Amino acid sequence: MKLIIISGRSGSGKSTVLNALEDAGFNCIDNFPVMLLQSLVHNTLRDKTQKNTPLAVCIDARSRDLERFPEILLSIDRMDVDCEVIYLDARSPTLVKRFSETRRRHPLTNASTDLRQAIDAEAEVLESIADLADLNIDSTQLSSQALRELVSSRVVARSSRGLSLLFRSFGFKYGVPVDADMVFDLRCLPNPHWVENLRPLTGRDPAVVKYLQAEPMVTEMFDDIANYLTTWIPRFEANARVYMTVALGCTGGQHRSVYLSERLGNHFKQNIDNVLIRHRELQK
Repeated sequence: MKLIIISGRSGSGKSTVLNALEDAGFNCIDNFPVMLLQSLVHNTLRDKTQKNTPLAVCIDARSRDLERFPEILLSIDRMDVDCEVIYLDARSPTLVKRFSETRRRHPLTNASTDLRQAIDAEAEVLESIADLADLNIDSTQLSSQALRELVSSRVVARSSRGLSLLFRSFGFKYGVPVDADMVFDLRCLPNPHWVENLRPLTGRDPAVVKYLQAEPMVTEMFDDIANYLTTWIPRFEANARVYMTVALGCTGGQHRSVYLSERLGNHFKQNIDNVLIRHRELQK
């Protein structure tokens, strides 16, 4: 039985993920109580007509007894269940803006709690789920369509075995991705931004690729990161790790981080089936 548990702060895109999974053939349930998870799994396993249909449930801050989520998840892991926990989040100002635009009421607001306070408090309420997430998704700069495509390529299309490895380039000037498992700082490398004819290009353009390939320091950085990941990825897999996001940052997220994300991603595609490459600042 396949079970995906979705959670995250309100406005981060939980409904979008649930809809994407439903379109992919999952039976989906929104606003599901934590305390009923064991019964749901048990009954589904007993029902031969439903056992082989993947199931997705969304748990939010309205559910009671969230502090018991770790023990309930442990009991589910002991059953014949392939269970994954996906936690979505976005930067607080982005969540405030989304609520302001939709004019929806946040579930934790009341006479003494304003919207920003409710959004910040929600992170504490959901901490027991966030700490156990197999996959964290930062939707701050993702459109609904981009989020659906990420779920389709990373969750739905992932083979039942093996690690899903994502290389994400970003610019430090726009903040570090909150969903990164590992972060590598590339700002010490030669910067194509200071070469006038390369400035408007990206790390995927041949002229920038040629420039960076000719720099020994760039090759040295690639070798060090590749060797590190080659050593430690199998250790994470042995510990039942399902997803890993490797973030590579330069100043603006246009040249160096894009180039090395592409190079590392293509390198690891030779031995890992589920490798994705995404460029945060190029998606704007």
